[in-house]
Amino acid sequence: MPFSKLGLSDAIVKAVTDMGYTTPTPIQEKAIPVALTGKNLLAAAQTGTGKTASFVLPILQMLDDGQQVRAKRVRALILAPTRELAVQVEANIVQYSKHTNLTSMAMYGGVDYEPQKRRLIEGVDILVATPGRLLDMYTKRAIHFDAIEILVLDEADRMLDMGFIEDINKIIERLPLDRQNMLFSATLSAQVRLLAKTAVRNPVEISVAKDEASQPKIDQCLITVDKDMKSSLLSHLINEQQWDQALIFIETKHGAAKLVSQLEKRGIAAEAIHSGRSQGSRAQVLEDFKAGKVKYLIATGVAARGLDIDELTRVVNYDLPFPPEEYVHRIGRTGRAGSKGEAISFVSRDNFKNLCMIERLLGHLIVRKEIEGFVPTKEVPISILNFKPKYQKPEGNNSTDGKPRRNDKPRSNSPSAEKPKPKKPRNRKPITDRDTGIPRGTRKPKSV
Repeated sequence: MPFSKLGLSDAIVKAVTDMGYTTPTPIQEKAIPVALTGKNLLAAAQTGTGKTASFVLPILQMLDDGQQVRAKRVRALILAPTRELAVQVEANIVQYSKHTNLTSMAMYGGVDYEPQKRRLIEGVDILVATPGRLLDMYTKRAIHFDAIEILVLDEADRMLDMGFIEDINKIIERLPLDRQNMLFSATLSAQVRLLAKTAVRNPVEISVAKDEASQPKIDQCLITVDKDMKSSLLSHLINEQQWDQALIFIETKHGAAKLVSQLEKRGIAAEAIHSGRSQGSRAQVLEDFKAGKVKYLIATGVAARGLDIDELTRVVNYDLPFPPEEYVHRIGRTGRAGSKGEAISFVSRDNFKNLCMIERLLGHLIVRKEIEGFVPTKEVPISILNFKPKYQKPEGNNSTDGKPRRNDKPRSNSPSAEKPKPKKPRNRKPITDRDTGIPRGTRKPKSV
């Protein structure tokens, strides 16, 4: 089915065609017609399936009615978890809307407020924003929410993982009730569905089948190696296999800086991107990586979503991620738009539980390899597909890590709550008067 059959205008179809797209992806084919009817939408689609166009294209269609946006107002609001994703989504909007008169803007933290304030003075049709900066601008009265017609929560599961739930709820409380809502998430977990109950009333639910969404042309493998040999193994693979480019994920920003230094000592130039770097330097490093000026990019989880690099051939999990869903987002940086990709994970014995959870999520074991000279001294056991963490989050437990908290006790009005036992009275000897031996508080006998 071509894009022209989805109910989109000629201007939007022409912009999509100019970008080289002729046939919509499964999520686009299912979501766009529903969104165009104005209904609320709850959609699940993995990274790399073209979900951004699933909400951007219908938004452009519905807002391209010649209506003038008012000062300090926006007509469509898209919430994104990271600066990188906000920038990427807004860049897509610019491409898709080039044959219309609609305006757009990305708003995120880590940069000066004033340019963003000035940009909002005349109003913007579509705003892509991170929750924290948006609330800051709202409190500064740089933006008003009364003209918002459409709300999109993009990568909702990621926003919840990053602790944005309070900011999201504050934003939703201030929006007009009469609006269209769309929530897109890689997974529809219990937390995401709980958010959907308050943000997306009576939605049409769409879920792209697993074989459609999570089977891009990505060759996955894991290499077992001792923890202290990971950097040597990485250097060996880069040199021996002559990697053209690689996006390498690591857990901490300290570890990222250390790995860059270790590679540099072996004659391999690399750059790091993490939350500790300024927005300007992060943006420059990403541009250099996309342009091929930087061949090896060491990234923390901040770059797991929002990176859209054409024909990225290789992703390396230097550290296995937690939670396991993050693995899917990481490897989704390669094998995009039908191209082939490779996902390599380094696994040491201390990563065994993480590996079990990832393979349980995937539903299959990942192909294992050993590299001569790097065979681990501490063997990594074969994974258990039905592995479950020791601590399971019980229903009603407020703990985010699944472990019971000290204050997680049954309430007094709960039927399972134990009634407090009555205290036994303490048997104390009466205090007597030293002279008479008569207990105090009693009337002394009258003298005869």
